[in-house]
Amino acid sequence: MTAKLTPLYETHVKYGGKMVEFGGWLLPVQYAGILEEHKAVRERAGLFDVSHMGEVLVKGPGALAFLQKLVTNDVAKMADKQVQYTPMCYLDGGTVDDLLIYKRSQDEYFLVVNAANIDKDWQWMQDNNAGFEVELTNLLMETAELALQGPLAETILSKLTDTPLTNLKYYRFIPVTTVAGKIVMLSRTGYTGEDGFEIYCRPEDAAYLWEAIMEAGKRDGLMPTGLGCRDTLRFEAGLPLYGHELSATITPLEAGIGKFVSLDKGEFNGQPTLAQQKQSGVKRKVAGFVVTGRGIPRAEYPVVYEDRRIGTVTTGSYAPTLDKNIGLALVEAEYAAIGQQFTIEIRGKQVAAEVISKPFYVRRGK
Repeated sequence: MTAKLTPLYETHVKYGGKMVEFGGWLLPVQYAGILEEHKAVRERAGLFDVSHMGEVLVKGPGALAFLQKLVTNDVAKMADKQVQYTPMCYLDGGTVDDLLIYKRSQDEYFLVVNAANIDKDWQWMQDNNAGFEVELTNLLMETAELALQGPLAETILSKLTDTPLTNLKYYRFIPVTTVAGKIVMLSRTGYTGEDGFEIYCRPEDAAYLWEAIMEAGKRDGLMPTGLGCRDTLRFEAGLPLYGHELSATITPLEAGIGKFVSLDKGEFNGQPTLAQQKQSGVKRKVAGFVVTGRGIPRAEYPVVYEDRRIGTVTTGSYAPTLDKNIGLALVEAEYAAIGQQFTIEIRGKQVAAEVISKPFYVRRGK
């Protein structure tokens, strides 16, 4: 199957992006280099193409009731123009995906799902909408998305819009506004652990907006940024990645994101299992760790304690901001306490590691 191209493919090539396949899409893994781009987002700003993400419109009198069954978080608590993060579970409590819900009104919600899960999520939503007065629309091909992230994101974007961005709170959005003269939906959200914005636009406006934002950020040190630093940034901030910290066999409680599971909101998919896990405690947990020996941990590496495998690394990397080799691992719960020592099997060698608190990085002023 041929990889899909976002509306910014030619732009990435022009900017020297090194293209790789991700979730069925050709996307830039880096431009100048992952470390340099990571540093730019932490200190200044970076611009990402996230047009591969999936979008679904949920509309109708039964929209709220449908979403309450579909996801684990309490959608009824949302205000208009608020964004909510939530897992979406199978009946057995395993995770279908994690997503963002944008509430436009009581009867209309805009969902953003992970690129690799678009088809599966769409099918799951179709399988679960019986009996609800709701209409689902797949907006993938009608929507492009840019993410401007970093401490100077507001400074840069303010040059291109009359909207007073200082008033836009974190996890809130403006349904319709203009950026560089183009009509967009704008939210103060992101996946990097920094302040920033996500800009939803028509595919035909994406390249124009990219160039306008890059021009506006020229003096502020704005860099085009790829998938490589998106992963190291989200990882330092302790944000889960589907297929790693979350999966069909990992529940939100095991992943450590139980605060996004509202067990008292009424019936929803996976609730019985999650309620049982909450009551009796999970048997395994995602723990953060630092490598105290030499070596970089990677996903799928075994976690060992006294010659017995107790878990698996879900994400591992050199963390540029911390200058340490760190990781996340799904381990037996009794080995997840802060200070617990174990080893990571790196290329056949047992390398010492210790459990530390996560997130590994929290931005100043947050």
